Parts: sequence; C-alpha cells; structure tokens
Amino acid sequence: MENLIDLTENFANLYHPKSALIIYAGKNDDTDIYVEHFDMDKNGNLINAHPLTVREANALSKSLQTAETEKKSFLKSQGILGSHILQVNPTDNGRVIWFTKATNRNLFFVENLGIPNGMAGVPSMIWVANRNQLSVYALKSQSRPTEKTLLYHAPFFNVYKDGAVCMGTVNVEIKKSASLETFITAWENYFFNSYFSHLMNEHNPVKGNCVMLWKKLVNAGEIFPKESLKKTGLTLKNLLT
Repeated sequence: MENLIDLTENFANLYHPKSALIIYAGKNDDTDIYVEHFDMDKNGNLINAHPLTVREANALSKSLQTAETEKKSFLKSQGILGSHILQVNPTDNGRVIWFTKATNRNLFFVENLGIPNGMAGVPSMIWVANRNQLSVYALKSQSRPTEKTLLYHAPFFNVYKDGAVCMGTVNVEIKKSASLETFITAWENYFFNSYFSHLMNEHNPVKGNCVMLWKKLVNAGEIFPKESLKKTGLTLKNLLT
C-alpha cells in the first residue's frame, strides 16, 4: 500500500554496542563473583574499566524488568475475549486470527486508479497477523467461521494471491506490550487507512474487473456483492496452527 508520507527510513532500528559487562568468578567458588563494567568506543573497543556501580546495576535491573513486563503484556486481553477472536499465539512476534463481519469502510485509492475515495461495502473478512505481517481473506457468511469455512480471496488491491498484504511505505509499529485489542485495531487501521494502489503479480482477486467493481461500490451505499468473490481453495483449518 501507499501512504501519504515516506517512512521507509524508519523501517528498522539500528543498535550499536555501548558497554559491556565482564563477570569474574573465584577459581574454586562460582558464587564469589565480581562484575566489571566497560564503556565502548566507536570502534567497539573496551575502555574505561570500572566496578559495576549501584546506579548502573539498578538501570540494568529496570531494563530487564521492563522487557519481562512487555513480554507478559503482549496480546493479553483487556477483558473477556470477543467471539470474533479465533486464535491467539503470544510467543515471539505473536500471531492472531480474527474475523470481521461485512460492513462499510472508508477506503482510499491512488489517483491513477481513477477510483474516488469514500465509503464502500466490504465483505466479511479473516485476518491473520503477527507484529510484522498481515494476511487477509474474504468470507461469504456473516456467521462466526468454523474449521470447515471456505475462504475467498480478499477483493482488494495490494493483496497477493496467498493473502499476504503488501504494506508498501506504511510504517508498521506495533509494540511488544500491545494488548490483544490494541493489536487488532492497529492492523485494521493500517490496512484500511492506507492507499490501495495496484494488483499484485497480476493477481485479480475478484470475478470481473477490480477497478470497475470498486468504482461502482464507492459512495453507492450498496453491500459488497458476494457473487464477485473468488475461492482460494482453502478453509479456515488451513490457517490454524
């Protein structure tokens, strides 16, 4: 997708070594230890050796506690799980599968598509995401899906045949401490608040012309025509881990 601001330079944080700790232990007693702190120069050389101070030890402890707190908070629900949540895996980058019912959404398109921006009906959807990646699929039913529910291609630009979404220049920033609700809301906003721009690898996700379909739907007040959806050959079971 395309966003109004080029944020590619913020795609990743670069980390540089600033200091090092060396732990010395007694020859015959591993419980008798001494910790020495070193700063590092711009070339990565150890300099300014000194015993680890109380202030430095407290800062290290606080940093470790913060990381542990973030880990425990990641994808933790703020209340009772909603029926739209299908699967949650909070390990590593996390992974959540949820669905949304057919509704109206405000959509944005790049100018050269010739499609106006505005409200349009979108189908029920399956969302699969971790902290870095998103995949989407469409459903024909408004009901909560089961393992046997058939999946259809999400009828949008910027979506590959396998369901993966090309986020383009969108700067995805989901914190390691994000709650389940924050995680889901963030991904839905990233997807719908960005500009749809092009078909991926000539994959046409609908029956007929995708551009003409959205020209007809935007600001028309119509529900999404389910007959235009194309089968993926997958069921929800194929997405579950």
